[in-house]
Amino acid sequence: MREKIVNNPLYLGFLMTVGWLSVALGTLGIFLPVLPTTPFLLLAAGCFVRSSPKFYQWLVQHPRLGGYIMHYLSGEGLPKRAKIITILMIWFSIGLSTWLVIPIFWGKIGMLSIAVGVSIYIVRLPTLELKK
Repeated sequence: MREKIVNNPLYLGFLMTVGWLSVALGTLGIFLPVLPTTPFLLLAAGCFVRSSPKFYQWLVQHPRLGGYIMHYLSGEGLPKRAKIITILMIWFSIGLSTWLVIPIFWGKIGMLSIAVGVSIYIVRLPTLELKK
């Protein structure tokens, strides 16, 4: 993925800040079911590709984080296990939030609609066949 590197120092600083914040949130998302991992890592990759080829390469070549980013960006999809875990965590966290936290009926409908939409999106992604 090649993008034009930004020359404006203020915008460059903004992209680097958002990129590293996204890496931190994406990493936290591995352990916290409420935070999504992949969108934050994709945002970080988008920021780094425009601001720092060094950090972009670090992210996409990272042994834990890079594989999912590259498979997603190349259109190969996600492994079946990742899809299942993602959908289960979405429904667990949104279901628990809807049941225990959100008192407004329309808020519950909105949260459940988001869970349905994201689940459909994930199911429709190509399933990556991992080599054994």
